[in-house]
Amino acid sequence: MNKADKVIAKTYTRFPIVITKGNGCSLWDTQGKKYMDFVSGIAVCNLGHAHPKVSEALSKQADVLLHVSNLYYTEPQIELAYRLTQNSFADRVFFCNSGAEANEAAIKLARKYFNDKGEKERYRIVTMEKSFHGRTMATLSATGQEKIRKGFEPVLEGFDYIPFNDIDALRKSIGPSTCAVLLEPIQGEGGVRCPDPDYLKAVRRLCDETDVLLIFDEIQTGMGRTGKFFAYEHFGIEPDIMTLAKALANGLPIGAMLASEEVAEAFGPGAHASTFGGTPIITAASVQVVKVLLEENLIHHCATMGAYFKERLSELKAKHESIVDVRGMGLLLGMKLKIDGGTIVNSCMEKGFLINCIQGNVLRFIPPLIVEKEEIDALVACLDEILG
Repeated sequence: MNKADKVIAKTYTRFPIVITKGNGCSLWDTQGKKYMDFVSGIAVCNLGHAHPKVSEALSKQADVLLHVSNLYYTEPQIELAYRLTQNSFADRVFFCNSGAEANEAAIKLARKYFNDKGEKERYRIVTMEKSFHGRTMATLSATGQEKIRKGFEPVLEGFDYIPFNDIDALRKSIGPSTCAVLLEPIQGEGGVRCPDPDYLKAVRRLCDETDVLLIFDEIQTGMGRTGKFFAYEHFGIEPDIMTLAKALANGLPIGAMLASEEVAEAFGPGAHASTFGGTPIITAASVQVVKVLLEENLIHHCATMGAYFKERLSELKAKHESIVDVRGMGLLLGMKLKIDGGTIVNSCMEKGFLINCIQGNVLRFIPPLIVEKEEIDALVACLDEILG
């Protein structure tokens, strides 16, 4: 840790442990201490750590082909794109390296779509307060949190921030220069804030009425995390563009932007690119992630465990006055507190449980989707003891 503090950029406040090994829902540090992982690399390791099918796919592909660039076709990339389109609204996929890059691509595509239609004045994008879309200049400009933008002003022009869950505010914000609405179906970094039952349907209707594109940032909510393959499936609507990353390759760097055929046509040759986007070794692993999620009943397991976990957290709420609210879907759950959440995170870590705190007082629980009741019960007992 002393060596790291001398040579690594100080962009993170790290916990004082060095993780060396993982298996399933468990992690171990250099001292041999075991931790139950309810962070999953921030909603990334949905299949758990060291999943054998992902490891096998990586090993096999590493012996065959690592990289040739997107000047050529490669079989793993084709297979992944096919599986994603066959199981979503989308017709086309653009591969990149991260969630921020996927959102950059979505922002560019929305503007290019209207530019190609001769409507160059339509470039503004409506985003939500407390949203999080990335750390690049365009995506932090799209993010509705002042603390993310602070120090990087002036941010890029062309983004309008409105309250989440307020359809009237959205209606007032859409004007002649609006090209898209960008939002997370559930705000993860914003505090695990869920939409009202009819909100997203109303957003979709309003976008249709005003000929505005709807972009869903499913970087955290996608890949089975909410108990559906994609979160939009819960609400009976479809976006025009969707972004993925995080759990797409269970810990390997990949992002994807998915779009309908009509919209995707705006990205012709030379319009956008990524040297490492969808490289063979990463997409080979990602194909296995998609297969496991869809063919091994893991998404149903997530829904079942998520309902059980939420029920157990609600029992804690009834018992402890310091808990304000329990919310979320599937295994993306939040527990809002009246007290600082950071101290709870530290206490849990001391007792062998890794959890996450966002917005200062919301504990976020995002374990691997393979988590079982026994592991949930152990964390709930730990929280009960700490809060008591």
